[in-house]
Amino acid sequence: MAVSKRAVLMLGMAALAVAAFVQPSTAQTYPDRPVRIVVPFPAGGSNDVLARILAQSLSEDLGQQFIVENRAGAGGNTGAESVARASADGYTLLLTAPGPLAINPALYGKLPFDPEKDFAPIALVASVPIVLMVHPGVAANNVKELIALAKKEPGKINYASSGVGSTNHLAGELLKSMAHIDIVHVPYRGAAPAMNDLLGGHVPMMFDNMPAALPQVKAGTVRALAVAGAKRAASLPDVPTVAESGLPGFDAEAWFGLVAPSQTPAPVLTRLTAAVEKALKNPALVAHYRELGAEPGALSGAKFGVMLKIETKKWTEVIQSSGAKAN
Repeated sequence: MAVSKRAVLMLGMAALAVAAFVQPSTAQTYPDRPVRIVVPFPAGGSNDVLARILAQSLSEDLGQQFIVENRAGAGGNTGAESVARASADGYTLLLTAPGPLAINPALYGKLPFDPEKDFAPIALVASVPIVLMVHPGVAANNVKELIALAKKEPGKINYASSGVGSTNHLAGELLKSMAHIDIVHVPYRGAAPAMNDLLGGHVPMMFDNMPAALPQVKAGTVRALAVAGAKRAASLPDVPTVAESGLPGFDAEAWFGLVAPSQTPAPVLTRLTAAVEKALKNPALVAHYRELGAEPGALSGAKFGVMLKIETKKWTEVIQSSGAKAN
């Protein structure tokens, strides 16, 4: 049976009307089922712990379960890829450290996703200071003395990290580059074994995230020389920054951000962003984060997107300069 042009036109107009009605309705009722927050690293790490605290707050505020799912592998790429390929409906999100979005593009020859095109930024969830520590037996009480020691013994001072491409590794490479010293990277399979070897004196120095570093600094089992970020850490107010210690412009810290698949409807992103902003101002969440040595984020949407571009540029330059490559 032939269909008239008028009928086709009417059907098209009806479809547009339905689409126009459905999208706002969907945004207004979002979320109406559980939401997955994918963490691209194993359970128990900083990324996982911070995600679970945020998920609980979002669940309470939005009336639906936000469920954390760990999908580790390939330096975070496995979990990130799963989100990039998920339905862009706001029900699958990625809460990640810098690796997949800002570091891995330069570290790996090719990624199965495009960090810039495949994700829509929602918010910076938290930043975590990185601490430069040495074993108490090292003859350096500050960054200047450490640099002098490294210049006196080029190629003889090792530094540990939680793995190739970690922010802790790249903080060491940034120090190496800016201070013009020859120190040797020793990668471990995670921060815990690296810290164990630092405590045992098997490696003399290490950059590590505040949650792991703070107990050791307070116990006196390691000596904190500096904080790697742009400002001092509230939990170690008497420890200067690397920049204050003679390397102006030095800035390295761990951070954790929430993103969604890039085609997620704008009203859904707006609702998510507002909910995350509210959660990060919740006194209970703020206190919990700060107990862990983390500072709640204060960048959302486009501003977080700008930060991602700045971080990507910075770490790309460090990786290219160091010659680092993924294992």
